[in-house]
Amino acid sequence: MRDTVSEVLDDKYRARERGLSDARKVIRASANAIRALHRGEDDDARALMDEAAALLAGAVGVLSEHPDVLHAGFIHDAAKEYAEARLTAALAGGGSLPLPQDLGVEVPAYLNGLGEAVGELRRRMLDLLRAGEVDRAERVLGAMDEVVELLASLDYPDGMTGGLRRTTDVARALVERSRSDLTTTVVQERLRKRLEGAG
Repeated sequence: MRDTVSEVLDDKYRARERGLSDARKVIRASANAIRALHRGEDDDARALMDEAAALLAGAVGVLSEHPDVLHAGFIHDAAKEYAEARLTAALAGGGSLPLPQDLGVEVPAYLNGLGEAVGELRRRMLDLLRAGEVDRAERVLGAMDEVVELLASLDYPDGMTGGLRRTTDVARALVERSRSDLTTTVVQERLRKRLEGAG
């Protein structure tokens, strides 16, 4: 009996270690992809996101026979980071959003990744403001607003959504701060033009 039990647990442990290792690589590749997006290195970002997708699929495959480990949390975290990278790329590029099934992730990871993408869009908006591109910054703020509106409309228990309520609250606060930053910039720009006109 001991041998049988040990064999089952050894198999589960090997799968867990492989899945955990791949999940960490997914998180790293996704974070690097987002950094590349902010630097305008779109080809590098795509390659890193493709790498993350393959690693995530591999981790899920390895753990498919061990659902207790698959749903233990670290795969959700990796899937959320991967979704955040893909959704940030789509939102920043003005394209249509991929769906959870397009990304191969569960809905809770997708929604939390979408919420966290708001923080990356805030960074993009501030970069645009610094560059004097107010119109584009306004479009980014509009996308952030739409994301928060969508997330706020999903009223389900946190156990079903992976803690989406907190993610939504953070995203909403970021949108309000961003709106304030944008308003301040617009007012200052109008004042500058008025002063230049008076001179």
